[in-house]
Amino acid sequence: MIGSGSVPSHHGPGRRRRRVRAGLRVTLFAALLLPLASACGDTGGLAGAGATPTASGPVHLWPGRAGAVVPPADPGGAPPEYVPGIAAVQDQNVHGIDPAALVQAELRAHPNVQTGPDGMPPETITAIRECGADGADPKKCPVLTPYYRDLTGNGKDELIVGIEYPEQQMSVRVYTADAQGRLNRIMATTDTLISVELAGRDVILRVPSGNAGYEVNTTWSWDETQRSMLPTWEQIVRVPGAGPSRAPAPSPSPGSPGASR
Repeated sequence: MIGSGSVPSHHGPGRRRRRVRAGLRVTLFAALLLPLASACGDTGGLAGAGATPTASGPVHLWPGRAGAVVPPADPGGAPPEYVPGIAAVQDQNVHGIDPAALVQAELRAHPNVQTGPDGMPPETITAIRECGADGADPKKCPVLTPYYRDLTGNGKDELIVGIEYPEQQMSVRVYTADAQGRLNRIMATTDTLISVELAGRDVILRVPSGNAGYEVNTTWSWDETQRSMLPTWEQIVRVPGAGPSRAPAPSPSPGSPGASR
């Protein structure tokens, strides 16, 4: 029998324990959902990686030294080197020019020159004069098959001529035609060449370096101010697969410990 002063309790110890356990379950469930919610909100953007080192510019060594002075470029550019003795080029189209006849015209304009851009060995001069002659062997003509590429950016092809010299030397010449039909030589250089390459509007010459296993790549580009092709970039490149040169080990003498018995 329950006394009049006793009221049944609905908040006893068991009920409190159940409420604590339920609260823990809710807290644990929320903690598990938090990483998932963070992952769902990740849009794949860049994350900070911390402080980065400050970029430093080049340090000027010996600033008090009086350096060499670069003279200003001639605003008129280099004078054009027109090739005399050939027919006028129609519509700046150099595809119809005979490269052997072109080089022969340059030989007539600069006879017996052996140095400089027009210099040639005597045997090469003799062979060029025979190019195209009746009964001459075309394979013996040192003027190679020409190539064409717009190197000046004027929308017209330039003429690229190669001339073989003895001992694997080669002369590379480039010509462009102006609106008056005159042919202007904008590049002429001679070197011991590994190869000649075209990359965009650049001519790249690969030559052996003075260091074994390396070559020098020189890039020639059109310069609008000078109105000619200039060597604008030079790079020393290691030849792929060129390992260190090693002399063969000497054979052991008969009396040495390494000799076979």
